[in-house]
Amino acid sequence: MRIFDPHIHMTSRTTDDYEAMHAAGVRAVVEPAFWLGQPRTSPESFYDYFDALLGWEPYRAAQYGIAHHCTLALNPKEANDPRCTPVLAELPRYLVKDNVVAVGEIGYDAMTPAEDAALAEQLQLAADHELPALVHTPHRDKLAGLRRTVDVVRESALDPEWVVLDHLNETTVREAKDAGCWLGFSVYPDTKMDEDRMVALLREYGPEKVLVNSAADWGKSDPLKTRRVGEAMLAAGFDEDAVDRVLWRNPVAFYGLSGRLDLEPARPDDPYALHEGNSILRGGA
Repeated sequence: MRIFDPHIHMTSRTTDDYEAMHAAGVRAVVEPAFWLGQPRTSPESFYDYFDALLGWEPYRAAQYGIAHHCTLALNPKEANDPRCTPVLAELPRYLVKDNVVAVGEIGYDAMTPAEDAALAEQLQLAADHELPALVHTPHRDKLAGLRRTVDVVRESALDPEWVVLDHLNETTVREAKDAGCWLGFSVYPDTKMDEDRMVALLREYGPEKVLVNSAADWGKSDPLKTRRVGEAMLAAGFDEDAVDRVLWRNPVAFYGLSGRLDLEPARPDDPYALHEGNSILRGGA
């Protein structure tokens, strides 16, 4: 089983996770820029973070045979903080980087006017840079948030076929599908979707344009949830082709819209290789 996790926050995971993911079949990931849990206090902290997603994290992933790409954006939660909004003016210099395969995470958290403005501006940036967009639908008032998101997407210059609406569930999938967007589902241990619910939705709506991710981060999450979905699909009677479509070919097709997707790890699988003079090894080689 080959797996492409299209939404996972590896900067908050350990190298043990990379090792376990490779053993489970994960060969590629996309890491969206997101909120770190504690509010940032200046735009400069974003730039260091973006640089790490472009340099250090692909290097770290490659030591375990995993290709790493990222999406960059001002996330919805911090779009409400005036200290952070100058990031929008700096994003264009990052969106031209080869390893950036979409603009994201963008979208809604609390559905404020500031989030409206940031979403619209970043959809325009995606269109200007010929990149797809990874859109975060809110965890509260999900259906209202989904409808508001779809309205903004329709008003933008970006084709809905270049948008994935993430964190969907049973209440939002139908309208997201009707909007012509890609369908993203985050599978978590206790919240969001689980494997059985995911299989039920795949039975009802089919595997077309479906992206299944772990969205694993610093909270209670599981970077092997993609594998568990694949196993649940097989147990439910889906064939290997359907599993491969959901867990590999669909994310390749979506992020391939960027023209930048490279499924070879950024560096050889060599734990002694260095990134800017630094190694993941500790205690000497």
